[in-house]
Amino acid sequence: MGITLASDVGGTFTDVVLAGTDGRVHVAKTLTTPADPTEGLLRGVEQVLAASGTPPRAVDRFVHATTLATNVILERTGVPVAFVTTRGFRSMLALGRRARVEEERYDLAFEPPEPPVPLTHTFAVPERIAANGAVLQPLDEDAAARVADDIASLGVSAVAICLLHSYLNPVHENRLADIITARLPQGTPVVTSSSVWPELGEYERATTTLMSAYVGPVMAAYLRRLGGRLRALGVTAPVHVMESAGGVLPAALAAARAVYTIESGPAAGVIAAARQGARRGLADLISFDMGGTTAKAGLVRGGRPGITHEFQVGGKGSFGGRRPGTGVPIKVPAIDLAEVGSGGGSIAWVDAGTLRVGPRSAGADPGPACYGRGGTLPTVTDADLVLGHLDPGGFGEFRLSPDLARAAIAEHVARPLGVGVVEAAAAIHDIANAQMGAAIHVVTVRRGIDPRGFTLVALGGAAPTHVVRLAERFGIGRVLVPPQAGVGSAVGLLYADLAIERARTFLAPVSTLVSCSASRDTLGELASVLADLERAARADLETGEPGTVVRSLGMRFIGQAHAFTVELPSGPVTPEVVQGATDEFYKRYHESYGIELRDPVEVTTARVRVVLPSGSVTSTHTARHGPPSDGTRPVWLDGAFRDVPVHPRDGCAPGTELPGPCLVTEPQCSLLIPPGWRGTVDRDGALLLEGGTT
Repeated sequence: MGITLASDVGGTFTDVVLAGTDGRVHVAKTLTTPADPTEGLLRGVEQVLAASGTPPRAVDRFVHATTLATNVILERTGVPVAFVTTRGFRSMLALGRRARVEEERYDLAFEPPEPPVPLTHTFAVPERIAANGAVLQPLDEDAAARVADDIASLGVSAVAICLLHSYLNPVHENRLADIITARLPQGTPVVTSSSVWPELGEYERATTTLMSAYVGPVMAAYLRRLGGRLRALGVTAPVHVMESAGGVLPAALAAARAVYTIESGPAAGVIAAARQGARRGLADLISFDMGGTTAKAGLVRGGRPGITHEFQVGGKGSFGGRRPGTGVPIKVPAIDLAEVGSGGGSIAWVDAGTLRVGPRSAGADPGPACYGRGGTLPTVTDADLVLGHLDPGGFGEFRLSPDLARAAIAEHVARPLGVGVVEAAAAIHDIANAQMGAAIHVVTVRRGIDPRGFTLVALGGAAPTHVVRLAERFGIGRVLVPPQAGVGSAVGLLYADLAIERARTFLAPVSTLVSCSASRDTLGELASVLADLERAARADLETGEPGTVVRSLGMRFIGQAHAFTVELPSGPVTPEVVQGATDEFYKRYHESYGIELRDPVEVTTARVRVVLPSGSVTSTHTARHGPPSDGTRPVWLDGAFRDVPVHPRDGCAPGTELPGPCLVTEPQCSLLIPPGWRGTVDRDGALLLEGGTT
């Protein structure tokens, strides 16, 4: 692969990196421009092109991660959509599934949120497909035509269709889509559930299809605008967009399947952690990605990130988890993450004598008080600056003002609590650590996983400042801070592979697949479904390259609702292969729930993921030219200020040992190594810290 550009647009900062053919990485961190994210992005692109001396037309690939899909859903800024379902199920979205958590449990005036589509935009047609795929009632085409006319009169920008059991037989959905399309302006998206995610579970399938229609036109317009602005700059490389499961999609496919990009940015961070760990022989990792608005944790076991096939957008819950029924359920593959509203820009405030931090964020505009851009409310970044953890030189674009940070903390936290400014800043820092620790708790302890044998990987501009203290909270004795950690998610994009996953419901008891007398026909059907899914995935990617094919099955105990996804080995699907998958299912169930069961199991879903390696060159160690030390700075440690050495990262040559306490600074982040820890710089410029309990 030649020259790759990658950009991650976050809530506060937009990170841009460029990897040349020699593997060297050039970095820019600019403030996000919420009104038009392409403004900040293009500014970063211009900076890295200039810094590397790269002509725009020499760029071979542009990879992008964006929170656009998530923001559209949370802020309800998508296009007007109509929804069509089977007669008798028109109220499905209005009824939904609701769970009241945290303070909502005690709210006597609680009102459930409005459905994603009002009943005035929800329609039903007479038809019925049976649970085995047979047609029970043919589609009433006259009624469908009347519904299409009603939808046309509304002037909607997209239509979502989800008919009962269409995942087994899409004939009615396809015909209904044709009838509606014929009555709408040319180019109006009409999205069917059987094309988006053909799995059982009509409500989740409906919300996934609806959100795809709701977000798709916004995403398409954004990507067209981004592509046009890149071409105007001279960058003519194809645009790829990170999808939620850690691969990338061509821009056209990302626009058509916008729902696949909801966890775009967070996924890139976990991919970066897995890549960095693999280069150092570390297979069990906890990715900790702390930006300006949120902190996210993800688990990598055996070198592979955990994948979920259902998650909540805008969900609520305790300690970083998202409870089903509190947000919009989405059934597409996504890297399994826990997220909390604590980032560098999280606002500290006093509520009835109690100090709180987040989830409100100062964002990029106006940003923390210390940015000097008009913000007056104290944030975690302000607290870290007052405590001496951050370099007043800032994050590349501007200097940070300790005086403004002190003033904000004094007015809004210290005075209301009756404490000093430094004590207030320390309390903000500690509360932020506790809240961010909740995300790590969700992906490890809550799932029965002991985090002490894992390596904690720091990514994001704020993560290195907090990561070691978080490791201490969980008894983790090893921390990895990769090169360019402050733009870690963007670096992860450089190496993301082109990938797509296809799935289809396939219901069959395992006994019918492993029994010698009954397995041949059912096994042949399963093999045929897997082959069809592989062909469809390759058609999505428009490639004839072999790539890597990963096949898996959704499996559950008969009578239960929730399934595990178990990977299949390559080669023919035989009774022995299915039995091996069943044994793995039993093992996974025991690990997750602590219950040893051998009850009958059934297959629920066939899945195929096709992956084409990116071919990006692995980044190389950059020669160090800076001074090995930058004097000392007073830093608040364990209840008092101490003068600690400050080491510019540019001056830390491979093999350098850095005993704590000390600070390691670079333009995008600042690493605190506390007492009892020791850092070593490896040949690629990564810092491996060891200490704590080891």
